[in-house]
Order: sequence, then C-alpha cells, then structure tokens
Amino acid sequence: MAKQTIQDFLRKKTAGEKITMLTAYDYPFAKIVDEAGIDAILVGDSLGMVVQGLDNTLPVTMDEMIYHTKMVARAASRALVIGDMPFMSYQAGINEAVLNAGRFLKEAGASAIKVEGGAEIAPQIKAMTKSDIPVMAHIGLTPQSIHRMGGYKVQGKTEESAKRLIEEARIVEDAGACALFVEAIPSSLAKQITEAISIPTIGIGAGPDCDGQILVLHDVIGLFERFVPKFVKQYANIKSDALNAVKAYKDEVDKGLFPGASHGFK
Repeated sequence: MAKQTIQDFLRKKTAGEKITMLTAYDYPFAKIVDEAGIDAILVGDSLGMVVQGLDNTLPVTMDEMIYHTKMVARAASRALVIGDMPFMSYQAGINEAVLNAGRFLKEAGASAIKVEGGAEIAPQIKAMTKSDIPVMAHIGLTPQSIHRMGGYKVQGKTEESAKRLIEEARIVEDAGACALFVEAIPSSLAKQITEAISIPTIGIGAGPDCDGQILVLHDVIGLFERFVPKFVKQYANIKSDALNAVKAYKDEVDKGLFPGASHGFK
C-alpha cells in the first residue's frame, strides 16, 4: 500500500475514518507495526522509560532520538514516521527548534515531528511549518512538564482549564500544526476539541471521539510493567512469552539437551 501522508490524515478526519498510531523504537518492532497496517509510527521520547529504563522522558537527547528514528524509518514502508522532539530541543528558541526538527527529516527519514505545548511554542510551530516541516502538536498531559504538573495527572478537569485547552488547540492549529495529540483529558473535552478544530486529533487517554488513537507499543504487548495507565489495553503479554522461552533455553542447556544433533554441522 502507498505511504501514508499528512494529507491522508486530513482526508480521514473529513471522511470520519479513524487514524491508527503506535510507538516503535527499533527496526523489528517497527516492521511488525508497519506490516499490521498501522497508519503512523511515533518514535516517542517515551523510549527513555520503556527502552532505556529511565524514570521519565527528560534525559532523552536529540542524538538518541535521531538514532532510534533512523531504525524505524528503515522498517516503515507504509506508515508515516513521526519524530518526537525531546526536552530542551525546541524550548530555547526558534532557530534551534527548526534546526532540530529538520534533523528528523534530513537525517532520520521521518515525515513529521511532534512537539509538546500550546501557545508558548506557537512561534516555533509556525517557523517549523514555514520551513516545510509538518508539525504535530501535543496538549493535555505533556510528560516533559511533569515537574510543573506535579506528576502524570489528568488535565482539563476544571471549567477554566478545559477552556484553556480548547484555546490552546485553536492556537496551535492557527500556528500551522497539521495534527494534535491530546493526552489524559476527559472524553467530553476531547470531543469538544475534536469538533472545534479542522486538523485531526489523536487521543491517548482521551476517549473514543478523537479522530485517531495512539498507545505505547510496549504497553499494548505487555513489555512494560513498571506501571500500566488506566487508558491502556494490553493485547498480549510478550514479556511472559519471552521469559518462558529464555527459561526453557537455560533449562535445556543446563541439562545438555541443547544444542542437539540437528543444530550442529558435519
């Protein structure tokens, strides 16, 4: 099938068709996600937690994001690949933001980038868009803001904060964002935001009325156990299967059963 584009996502919103997204961080898993027909792969800075074992996403660097995005882009023949701008790769200024965003397209093979924030980064979004870099904005629970937010907490629960998020959505759309991630907000608010803007909304913990959905792959397949967010549905338990396989290998080696005659050369 043809490579997915931003225009395909805009068309899907207009047609009322859902957009599917998952994260991936390396070639083998990106290949699986792509072959499954998922529309887009986000190379998220969540790799800091699910791949690197960090407590949060803040230490992840641009070079690490480029490295992982390159692997994913090699595997994705259909899915649109999105690079996630890590903490302090865009906040300090417009020029730095554009240059770092450009690296995802120029060096890593991504087709778009994602950036956390609303009105405060509208100038960066506008500048990136003017540089022909498709930008997906991200509001609601923004993991890079955990210290300001006091942890991973649902956002937009009060009338005032809900109005602010709707306004933030309009601001990033006006700045040129081609899509909007909304994370950990009430379902009713996500529905309002989806109806208020013309660009697609991609929800994670935001209910069923967004134009698309995204989850962290390692949550979906049961590879990340430290905590499981309420909005996650596990469709497999790969960790259990892998653990059983490794235990079986160890047991056969201990007992002299592996390697057998069929595993050797003559």
